[in-house]
Amino acid sequence: MKQRLAAILASDMAGYSRLMEADEAGTIARLKTHRIELIDPAIAKNEGRIIKTTGDGMLVEFQSVTDAVKCAVEIQQRMRRRNSDVSQDRRIEFRIGINLGDIIFDDDDIFGDGVNIAARIEQLADVGGICVTAAVATQIADRLDVPIEDLGEKTLKNISRPVHLYRLGLEGSVLPTPPEEKDAKRALSKPSIVVLPFDNMSGDPEQEFFADGLTEDIITELSRRHELFVISRNSSFVYKNQPVNAREVAEKLGAQYLVEGSVRKIGDRVRVTVQLIDAANDAHVWADRYDRRLDDIFAIQDEVTAAIAATLPGRLEAAQRDQLARTKPANMAAYECALTAKVLHHRGTIADNKQAQALIDRALSLDPGYAHAHAWRACILGQAWVLGWCEDKDAVWAEIVAELERALGLDDNDADVHRILAAVNVNNNELMTARYHQERALSLNPNYDLVVVQQGELLTWLGRPEEGVEWIRKAMRLNPHHPERFWSHLGKAYFAARQYGEAIEAFMHLSVMDHVQHAFVAACYGWLGDDVAGSAHLKKVRALAPDFGLESFLATLHYAQESDMQHIRDGLVKAGADDGLPANDIGVQ
Repeated sequence: MKQRLAAILASDMAGYSRLMEADEAGTIARLKTHRIELIDPAIAKNEGRIIKTTGDGMLVEFQSVTDAVKCAVEIQQRMRRRNSDVSQDRRIEFRIGINLGDIIFDDDDIFGDGVNIAARIEQLADVGGICVTAAVATQIADRLDVPIEDLGEKTLKNISRPVHLYRLGLEGSVLPTPPEEKDAKRALSKPSIVVLPFDNMSGDPEQEFFADGLTEDIITELSRRHELFVISRNSSFVYKNQPVNAREVAEKLGAQYLVEGSVRKIGDRVRVTVQLIDAANDAHVWADRYDRRLDDIFAIQDEVTAAIAATLPGRLEAAQRDQLARTKPANMAAYECALTAKVLHHRGTIADNKQAQALIDRALSLDPGYAHAHAWRACILGQAWVLGWCEDKDAVWAEIVAELERALGLDDNDADVHRILAAVNVNNNELMTARYHQERALSLNPNYDLVVVQQGELLTWLGRPEEGVEWIRKAMRLNPHHPERFWSHLGKAYFAARQYGEAIEAFMHLSVMDHVQHAFVAACYGWLGDDVAGSAHLKKVRALAPDFGLESFLATLHYAQESDMQHIRDGLVKAGADDGLPANDIGVQ
């Protein structure tokens, strides 16, 4: 046995038995995910060592008290962010206790009074909180910027002497969380919007409830969009049943844009009109009308809310983009840099990608704590990585992974962070991990076209292309001005679903096709028995990518089922790609 001084962190999951009873498999899966993504990396980063784990808790040894507290604060702060969009009855939350004392080590286990005290004080910690002994509090008082509250002496079970305890606050700057002033500044740099109460134009009291509910739902859904600053319901409903002047309301509420609407019942139908107004010049940016049968007024409310919430951010971004193009400011704010970088990224050329990288770097230099910009830097670098626009692919890949880790640490509730993590894991053929992040992105922002289209892509890789087609079509409806690449995703889904005519039609919407898209079209014609067309597209493949072979092309695909991989291989062979030839003669990537 060995004995030495160490800091011991004891953690326990609150409400473990209740959560397991309600959803055993789901609770285990979520706890495992938190361990993999948050808890274990935080322990490793702070040089801790897990000594013992139970179903709902663990003991961790640290050689430094400071490292133990940093680890505890990081875990609790990030868990708080993760739980912000989770219902109270499903939240996974921890209590943490930290003690400094002599520990006895024997056969990779630990014993002694120091361990017992850590375990006892953990039980006295608040849910989501941290409780420490006086020895710990004394060590960190002048080293860490973290609030410390004196709880006085407490009597602990099976401990003969009283123990002086302290509670640690989680509002300190132990983590690289941007200060409130920076958050406020960034929020104001985003397009700010107020949704005014929709007018009931029918005189039917039932429609009054519908109009108010519709307004509230739109506010809630728009608030999920991290790129928008949405004025609260309490502020906007002050103007219910009042004539409003757009500029005056905008000035009072600090909004750049207003959403106005009305609800009118006409026989067995209900009509909802909505318009987006630029408050600076009282100009109409966008307007639309929704006519629905009055079979289920709440279903209508959900449908119209989804349609408006999905369309508005794109219209706002277009209006902001046009404004930036007109003004060309010399010193753009972080948000404006990020917005312009995203637009350049979507153009999909090497020159635009380089410019996008420069702008997103500028955004992060202006605001290092901007999680959304970190996520998009990973996305922009990922485009360069996939398309071969970088010299050192290993170094760029390491940057992509690092950016996503930063983004996840800063904001676990950004749909783009999980969307891009899903894409990275697809690229690594880690489809189950990709599925977790994709589903998380979808739950955070179910009307985000880039998330929805990626759901279709992932389902196609997983062998469910018919569902994939439905999701990709939905993304196209959500964003009628979607990027052209959506057609490529749709074509690949149709091909996997053995609907070759529809696949060819989808690919034909592309203004320019790369060698991969020509390869899919060639495989379609191969299965249709059209040798002439299949051969023509294989020639395009050879012209665009003369150095790639059939097997190297198949290695870039991510099908979970071997039958899907064989399906594309057979289609290309039928089109004239002889897989017995050398790779440079086949010319297919």
